[in-house]
Amino acid sequence: MDNRYDEAVAAQLASQYAAEPPELALRVYTSRLLGAEPGLVLHGGGNTSVKGRVTSLLGEEQEVIWVKGSGWDLASIEPQGFAAVDLAYLRRLRALDRLDDEAMVNAFRTHLLDAKAPTPSIETLVHAFLPHAFVDHTHADAILVLTNQPHAAELVSEALGPEVGILPFIMPGFPLAKAVAELYAARPGMEALVLAHHGLFTFGGTAREAYERMIQVVSRAEAFIAARRRPAPALIPGASALDPDLVLPILRGALANPAAGGRRQTWLLAWRHGPEVKAALAHPQAFSLLTTGVVTPDHVIRTKNRPLFLELSGREDEAGTMAAVGGAVAAFRQRYDDYFAAQAQARGRTFVKLDTSPRVILVPGLGLAAAGASLREAGVVADIAERTLVTKTAAAAVGIYQDLDEATIFGMEYWSLEQAKLGRTQPLPLAGKVALVTGGGGAVACGVGRQLLAAGAQLFLADLDAGRLAVVQGELTQRFPAERVATLVMDVTDPASVARGLSAVVAAAGGLDILVPNAGVAHVAPLAELELADLSRLLAVNLVGVFLVMKASIPVFRRQGTGGHVVIISSKNVLAPGAAFGAYSASKAGAHQLGRIAALELAALGVRVNMVNPDAVFAGGAVASGLWETVGPERMRARNLDPAGLREFYRSRSLLKTEVTAEHVGNAVVFFASDLTPTTGASLPVDAGIPEAFPR
Repeated sequence: MDNRYDEAVAAQLASQYAAEPPELALRVYTSRLLGAEPGLVLHGGGNTSVKGRVTSLLGEEQEVIWVKGSGWDLASIEPQGFAAVDLAYLRRLRALDRLDDEAMVNAFRTHLLDAKAPTPSIETLVHAFLPHAFVDHTHADAILVLTNQPHAAELVSEALGPEVGILPFIMPGFPLAKAVAELYAARPGMEALVLAHHGLFTFGGTAREAYERMIQVVSRAEAFIAARRRPAPALIPGASALDPDLVLPILRGALANPAAGGRRQTWLLAWRHGPEVKAALAHPQAFSLLTTGVVTPDHVIRTKNRPLFLELSGREDEAGTMAAVGGAVAAFRQRYDDYFAAQAQARGRTFVKLDTSPRVILVPGLGLAAAGASLREAGVVADIAERTLVTKTAAAAVGIYQDLDEATIFGMEYWSLEQAKLGRTQPLPLAGKVALVTGGGGAVACGVGRQLLAAGAQLFLADLDAGRLAVVQGELTQRFPAERVATLVMDVTDPASVARGLSAVVAAAGGLDILVPNAGVAHVAPLAELELADLSRLLAVNLVGVFLVMKASIPVFRRQGTGGHVVIISSKNVLAPGAAFGAYSASKAGAHQLGRIAALELAALGVRVNMVNPDAVFAGGAVASGLWETVGPERMRARNLDPAGLREFYRSRSLLKTEVTAEHVGNAVVFFASDLTPTTGASLPVDAGIPEAFPR
């Protein structure tokens, strides 16, 4: 493993954080170095600390320890990500015979120097009880390869030398801190400490010393593994390639499960199929090796202990694949139920059971699918799962991979302090849902997208114009995380382009829940002057485009089996057309009628199809409205109005005297997509009240 410490960069960061104690600035620097190495930590794993002195409000010097706060990621940590705690008080806790977890966390919180600081790491007392100024802790893959073995102590000693101590797995908290302190007291020359099935602690008087010891110890482990590694076994012939368009939606549907209040909980899928995943799945002992437990119990809250191994080779028909996937997921859930019941009974306590769906699914011929409540969460699970495959295959090449017993895993999975890492916020109404909005480069799509994101959906915007897409994406990511707003270039008039677009959504998220056909173009001309080419162009986008995206979505909805929503952005002109607007009104009316037919036909799949009829939605901010760019000039000439006057004209002609915004249209979409009423085939005006456009 490369040593990435750079004195110039360290000095630059110290200058950037000159207002902070210099040791804290260096702590930030080496923490980021550790966090940047996937082979050391992933997504919030690991923790670091530094000890120092501060002056209190009373002018008294006080010993403190800055420890990484829960919820912070080492790769991007800032000074405020470290919680400063009264070090003298923490060290006095060592005299206790026992300290339960809740009392320990309370002790941390009540001895913070800043009440607004994050809760210190669960392993704070390990850092406090060691005497060194800097302490680093990671879950290094190479260390786990050595410790997840039947004879771990001997392997670690042989690989790393006498200056590295080793302890068996001990649950994080007070007992682990006491054990570490006692081992160090017995071996004060120790430079590092390995915790079996957990990771590595290194320490030093400076940030550089602690960091470089981490790199040196891990590098020794890597060299030992390389030297001891047996020749790679002959890989089994690759399983026949499976169609992700078929398998991923079926898998996503099988994973869905009812949640509180009867609302179906759905997951998003991250799909990985790179060379390392394929090699692991082609291992001759892939099933027995890869279905073992986690490499470190810290992962269980994200990945569950074991993955689902799904053999689908030879099943290319939809019905057979659905039956096989559904049966495998049901069997996994039953095994989890049995595990939960046995462990709860052994403890003689009542626990609230977590959901039973697998988080990691290994499918020869497809790759690895990871489930999460959001794409970010699914990506975290996928990253951990990929590293787990690499670690397990490396462990098998060195010796025999050995996981921890289920009692220990259950203790971590249902440990209140570990559960706290996941948070317990009330899910938003569209959390876990995937939405695709066509015409994604326009003002209406921007407003609809904003409201879908606010309701918790994962958003995909499709448009033929990549430049417009980028503008809308930029607007939305000012408020929402970038990973929640994806774009794809798609021509709704081209069946092949639409098929590629739906495949891209499935590959990126596993399926689709909400389709919003919104792409539309306009043309102003009385019938006597309307050219056939212009009429055909509007029919192609406004009518055929809606047909093509709806048709392409039907197999996805059918394979998922979880229902869904189609919300067509129709128009007030369907019910109240305007002169010289025949091509637009007719094409929109055709799409509206298709929506009503779709409501009849898709009800059997649990898919609801509804229409939103907006009127006079003007552009706002940086996002232009393509429709008003076309229609606006003619309407202003006809009424001798400037742009502001035109907006006032449309506002004042409505019953409510209110301007209609794109966000209002988005609210209507979210209403339908949230299952608040059992409604399909409906038309909802969003026009501030146009009597002639009242649905009849």
